[in-house]
Amino acid sequence: MLISFSEIHIYTDGAARGNPGPGGLGVILIAGPNRKEYAEGYRFTTNNRMELLAVIRGLEMLKTNKYPVVIYSDSKYVVDAVEKKWVFGWAAKGFKDKKNADLWMQFLQLYPHFKIRFVWVKGHANNPENNRCDELAVRASHSSPLKIDTIFEAQQNKLF
Repeated sequence: MLISFSEIHIYTDGAARGNPGPGGLGVILIAGPNRKEYAEGYRFTTNNRMELLAVIRGLEMLKTNKYPVVIYSDSKYVVDAVEKKWVFGWAAKGFKDKKNADLWMQFLQLYPHFKIRFVWVKGHANNPENNRCDELAVRASHSSPLKIDTIFEAQQNKLF
């Protein structure tokens, strides 16, 4: 029996223990009956970087752009930047004085290939998928070995 669906749903969350500090991201992809969970952790990063990287990883995991994509995030930083079109203005100005330019550029490479809509969800509320993403992100921040957020760490080293 073939089960059809009309949208792909991506739930994302990011976490950092300390900001900056060890961090992680969690992603859940749902398309009809298909479900996939993903997480990865980093040794030194920020919450906002993990929130944005979770969205990027979710989009990178898609094997098709045939269906509209709904991304659920509890990050006002990410949701508002895209839905209110701020990121496109930042890009036009070369991301001057904007944090996370490297990740925003990665996102903007993916964005035109999908029909994306963002939905903000309240974090740590009664959304089971968002709560699960939070669990994945926090667990990933405690995992070993942790990945290196190379660009962020290089930028931090310039400050000292």
